[in-house]
Amino acid sequence: MKGPELEADGRAADGRAAGERPGGRRIEVHRIPPDGRNSLHHWTEAVNPLRAAVHVAAFTVARYLPWLGLKNAIYRWRGMTIGRDVAFAFYALPDIFFPELITVGDNSIIGYNSTILAHEYLIDHYRTGPVRIGRNVVIGANCTVLPGVTIGDGAVVSAMSLVNRDVPPGAVVGGVPARPLRNGPGRDEEAS
Repeated sequence: MKGPELEADGRAADGRAAGERPGGRRIEVHRIPPDGRNSLHHWTEAVNPLRAAVHVAAFTVARYLPWLGLKNAIYRWRGMTIGRDVAFAFYALPDIFFPELITVGDNSIIGYNSTILAHEYLIDHYRTGPVRIGRNVVIGANCTVLPGVTIGDGAVVSAMSLVNRDVPPGAVVGGVPARPLRNGPGRDEEAS
């Protein structure tokens, strides 16, 4: 996959900084040497295997814990930025390679079996990007949030959704890929 054509000043032809996606999303692309194997075979060049193993062990324990405060303490210990009163439901899983790229705002809920990814391995490269989840956000069960995504304050993501682009504050989105279901005030009805 070829990146955007760059101007002499390092910016994309449409004015964005190199690696920046529409809407201000920042994705870093890391090229893999062409050796005939897909980029996941090179994961140890990006992440220390011992560090990844500690993340896996810590997050496996946290996935099963019923005590939200202890879960959040484990996630903070592994580098995530977690606000006050955040609730990760049973079996929710943050990125095991780059948890330090994940931020979750105060009083947000990450639903059952949802995954927050800060990396994405493709054939000849991998990408990393920060994931920012605002305050008072609800992410329903079985959702996947991809790297470089910002979910605004008060947004709701319906269950079984794939969030591959930014979600505005207060929006209600759902589906694969997630699309607006409703915007603005009056979001008291359940979307997830």
